[in-house]
Amino acid sequence: MSEGQRKPKYSATRRLLLKTKMLKKAEKLLVQEQQQKKVERESALNERVPLLKLSGLSAHELQELCKDLHQKIDIVDEARYDLAIKVSRNDVEIQSLTQKIYELKGKMKRPNLKRVKKSADAMLGSISDTKLMKADFKANLKTVKKEEERKEEVTDWRKNVEAMSGMEGRKKKFNAGQ
Repeated sequence: MSEGQRKPKYSATRRLLLKTKMLKKAEKLLVQEQQQKKVERESALNERVPLLKLSGLSAHELQELCKDLHQKIDIVDEARYDLAIKVSRNDVEIQSLTQKIYELKGKMKRPNLKRVKKSADAMLGSISDTKLMKADFKANLKTVKKEEERKEEVTDWRKNVEAMSGMEGRKKKFNAGQ
């Protein structure tokens, strides 16, 4: 006989019977484990947090009890906060050490890249030269017509002085200087 055609040691009914027995036993074990955890939790709570006897206490005694409980809560919160800080520091240290291990082995973990869809225009734009981009940029701008400045023709300065002089006295002084 070849290996592919081996005859099973147990019949199908026997395997089914064994499987059901194993499942029943596993179910019983799970129930027992849950009950045991419940009992352990209750006993731990009873040890750490005793039952409060509030009957027969005056208002002042109740206030003192509340203050004591508040102090205990603060102590527990401080411990929880300290443990949370330690855990976060340990996580950071573990990450840095694993990164060092990868670096030493030469196996760098590559980040997952996201696929980006590009349009045809964007693909052509990335291929084209920067000179073409500048030319396209200038081509799309609006053209603004500048008003041509009027340039006065240069004429004889004496005619200009006579035209600009508003007072006769200045003109005479100018003529006297000649």
